[in-house]
Amino acid sequence: MAAEDFSYHAPEELIAQRPLESRGDSRLLCLPAAGELRDLQFADLSLLLEPGDLLVVNDTAVVPARLFGARKSGGKVEMLLERFLGGDRALVQLRASRSPRAGQELVFEGGATARVAGREDAFFVLEFDRDLDAHLRRQGHVPLPPYIRRPDGSADRKDYQTVFARKAGAVAAPTAGLHFDDSLLGALGERGVDLARITLHVGAGTFKPVTTRQIQDRELHSERMQVGDDACRRIRACRRRGGRVCAVGTTVTRALETAASVGEIEPFDGETRLFIMPGFEFRIVDLLVTNFHLPGSSLLMLVCAFAGRQRVLDAYRHAVAKRYRLFSYGDAMLLEKAGQGA
Repeated sequence: MAAEDFSYHAPEELIAQRPLESRGDSRLLCLPAAGELRDLQFADLSLLLEPGDLLVVNDTAVVPARLFGARKSGGKVEMLLERFLGGDRALVQLRASRSPRAGQELVFEGGATARVAGREDAFFVLEFDRDLDAHLRRQGHVPLPPYIRRPDGSADRKDYQTVFARKAGAVAAPTAGLHFDDSLLGALGERGVDLARITLHVGAGTFKPVTTRQIQDRELHSERMQVGDDACRRIRACRRRGGRVCAVGTTVTRALETAASVGEIEPFDGETRLFIMPGFEFRIVDLLVTNFHLPGSSLLMLVCAFAGRQRVLDAYRHAVAKRYRLFSYGDAMLLEKAGQGA
C-alpha cells in the first residue's frame, strides 16, 4: 500500500478559499454502506440521524498559532506552533532560509523574543520571554492550511473555529465541525440525538505528506487527546439502546478508536500515534461526518478504511463532477461503515 493508491484529481478551482456565509448551506454527499450516493444539504443531517443515535464532537479550539519574525542577526523566520510545553516553552515548526541553531535568538511580531533551546525531530523547542499563549491571542495569525492561498483575515478567527470549541490547543480546525450551527444542534436535540464531547488537539503534522516509513510502521504524528468518563458513559448507553455512534470528523474517529484499543471504550488522556488505514477494525464508530481530504493524505486513508477504498474514491470523483467544494472550508460527506475488511 502506498499514498499513490489514494489519489484523485482535485481541481484547483474547487478548493474552497473561504467558507459559505451560512454554515448550514454546505452540501452533504451521503455514502451508505450499500446503495446509491445521495446529494443532499448539510441541514439534512437532522433527518438522517435517528432518535437514540449519539453525535460525538471535538471541542478543541484553534490557537492563532502563526507568528512572523526574524533572527536578531538578520533573516526572516516564520513560526507555527505545534504545542505548548508549559511555562514559556513551546514546540514549533520554523521556516527560514537557514535553519536556526541552538542558542540563537529570534524576534517576533509584537516584540516577543525567543531562544532556540533545541530540536525534536523536525521541530524546534523555543523559550520565550513572555507568556506565549497570551501573546498569540494578541499577535498570532490563524494558521490556515497551505492550500488556502490568501493571508488570514480577522474573519478567520471566527470562521476557522467550530461551534463546539472550548479547549485551546489545536493548530488546525477539526473541519467537519465547521458545518454545525446552533439551529442544527437544536434540531438534532429535538430529534432525540445525544451529544458527547472529546478533545483532540490537531497538530501541524496533519498537513504533512504521508511517508513510506509511516505506512510501514503504522504510526502517524503524535497528537494530544482526551476521552473522558462522560463520553464513555454516553457511548456505552448508545450501544445498549441500539443507537449508532456518529463521529464528527477524522479527529473524533482517531480519538475514539484509540480509547477503545483494548476492546471496550475507556477514558484516555495522553498521546495517540494511531494510523488508521485499510484493514483497520473499527470498534466504536458507525457513521462518520467528514470533509473532503487531500489526495494521498492520512485522512483520506482513514476514510477509505472506514467506507471502502474504491467506493470512497468513486464518491470523490462524483463530488468533483458535481462541483462540490473541497477541503477545510468546503462541503461534507456522511459515510456509513462498510463491512470489516472492505
